[in-house]
Amino acid sequence: MTVPHPESVDASGTPVRPPARGASPWHGQGPVVAMVSLGGALGATARYGAGRVWPTEAGAFPWTTFAINGVGCAVIGVFMVLITDAWAAHRLVRPFFGTGVLGGFTTFSTYAVDVRTLVGAGHPATALGYLVATPCTALAAVWLGAGATRRALARRRR
Repeated sequence: MTVPHPESVDASGTPVRPPARGASPWHGQGPVVAMVSLGGALGATARYGAGRVWPTEAGAFPWTTFAINGVGCAVIGVFMVLITDAWAAHRLVRPFFGTGVLGGFTTFSTYAVDVRTLVGAGHPATALGYLVATPCTALAAVWLGAGATRRALARRRR
């Protein structure tokens, strides 16, 4: 026989159940977190490799980071159209590829560091050009990638 704990009975001695806990916001998110992590590791490794193959000289326009961000944003535009308009993707595809791989590949934190480094090295005009050109190129790349994909899908459906 078990004896109820004092906090689990009311004043009349009737057992009281604790209120049911709501579902944790993390419940069921393990696979998503794992896919974002795996994709991020792959994307960051690819970005690191590109930086090693095409290094940027100190004080020069950071073309490698600029190209990585432009290409990554174009692929994001293509990918988002494909998974929303053309393909019923598994629920883990977007976290893996969109958030993980492409999020790890594109590098807007390095962009910010590059701007600061250029200013600190006495190249404010290059820093300003890079500061303006990168987000403009990134937005244009997403728009062009998405638009080209939509046109290609429309031609294919005819």
